[in-house]
Amino acid sequence: MTHKVIMKQTTIEDLQILLTMQRAAFAQESMPELAVRMSRLDKLLAMAREHALEIAAAISADFGNRSIHETFLLELATLEEKIKYCKKHLPRWMKQKRLSSSPQHLFGKNRVLPQPLGVIGILSPWNYPFDLCMGPALDALAAGNRVMLKPSELCPQLSALLARLVAEYFDPSVLTVVQGDASVAASFSSLPFDHVVFTGSTEVGRIVAQAAAKNLTPVTLELGGKSPAIIDTDVDIAIAAKRLAWGKLINAGQTCVAPDYLLVPQEQEATIVAAISAAMQSLYPRLADNKDYTSIISTRQWQRLQDLLADAAQRGAKLHVINPAAEQFDPALKKMAPVIVTGVTADMRLMQEEIFGPILPVMTYQRFDETINYINQHARPLAVYWFGNDNAHRDQVLRQTISGGVCINDCLLHVGQPQLAFGGVGPSGQGAYHGEAGFNSFSKLKPIFMQSNWNVMGLAYPPYGKLVAKMLSMFTR
Repeated sequence: MTHKVIMKQTTIEDLQILLTMQRAAFAQESMPELAVRMSRLDKLLAMAREHALEIAAAISADFGNRSIHETFLLELATLEEKIKYCKKHLPRWMKQKRLSSSPQHLFGKNRVLPQPLGVIGILSPWNYPFDLCMGPALDALAAGNRVMLKPSELCPQLSALLARLVAEYFDPSVLTVVQGDASVAASFSSLPFDHVVFTGSTEVGRIVAQAAAKNLTPVTLELGGKSPAIIDTDVDIAIAAKRLAWGKLINAGQTCVAPDYLLVPQEQEATIVAAISAAMQSLYPRLADNKDYTSIISTRQWQRLQDLLADAAQRGAKLHVINPAAEQFDPALKKMAPVIVTGVTADMRLMQEEIFGPILPVMTYQRFDETINYINQHARPLAVYWFGNDNAHRDQVLRQTISGGVCINDCLLHVGQPQLAFGGVGPSGQGAYHGEAGFNSFSKLKPIFMQSNWNVMGLAYPPYGKLVAKMLSMFTR
């Protein structure tokens, strides 16, 4: 059952007390042993397993309807996989790493020591509110840090539940949850953390980065943008359509790496649109009363999506509404039928903004190079998708576009690989986490040089003699 409690508003004083407490605790244990870190990961896994139904129910309550199956598949199961992967490799990640020494320091030794940074602040979003909260927390705890979490104010039920559960499983000096609205988030981002992680919009990411910069706090920003999907001429359209339909409509399109728009061969546009439409209807034969089809998070977001469609229609686009059961939608329930949009032009709002909903614009191309040019003329996306069989075109996409990540012949799945770093580039973010990349992001990889009693540095001390003069002459010839 969902715990129907009112989200607590954390005060600025509370935030400062919590940060001071975690800093003091870190000072007492600045290099937690492997067993301590493993225990913390075990607690995180136990919390997710033992309260999975509560977590899924709370998220669904916050959305109005969020598919419980999607929560299990995309949040709970993925977190468990990440924890298991982390536990398997953590002993290796924690070890000092040996590096070779340069010839002039032959007898010296180079080492790199992974050292926890201290206290990590995490601001998580509403679209995957459990995974994008606990995922970075997992990496930060594995690296030996203390963590303060601020879930999104758009998920008050989950925020309250997480605050209660985390308090049951963890001492607040290790991991704690703060609650509150946007003003609390602003105060949170201005605290002098040792690292801040923010997942959300590019606009808010800039604000968080500016607040952190005042304390010279490093940031990991996981933002978003318009992730394109290219369909090549030799693709198996039926397979690509099913995968694109799934990638677009999971969580009702409210996914930072959802395919934001399509680039398709002009002569195949009608065939591709028909195939994707059929795939969407196959996945969701009903919408309004389908528990597996997720609601839009808020009335404000629902209305924003309607405005995008109205703007596109006014500018000449054609809207293909996917409503196989011809249902009526109550705006109060915030569900929305998927819409494929053709006749799209670059000046439409839906090509200017990240869509974050079940709307799929389709643009056409005549030559493959046009797809590369279009992507490169716009902000670097969080993901690029390519569907096809032409290896030369695949390599062209990989080499000539810059994005946070790439998935070939599917959508979203690169984010679910704990072996791969997840992060954006430029407007789609900076920094990365997941697996070893996350461990490294929340560690200081401290370089160490160990000098030997036997060394040649004495020859380089003043007063400088003939040897140094001869060395200098070699550089000035």
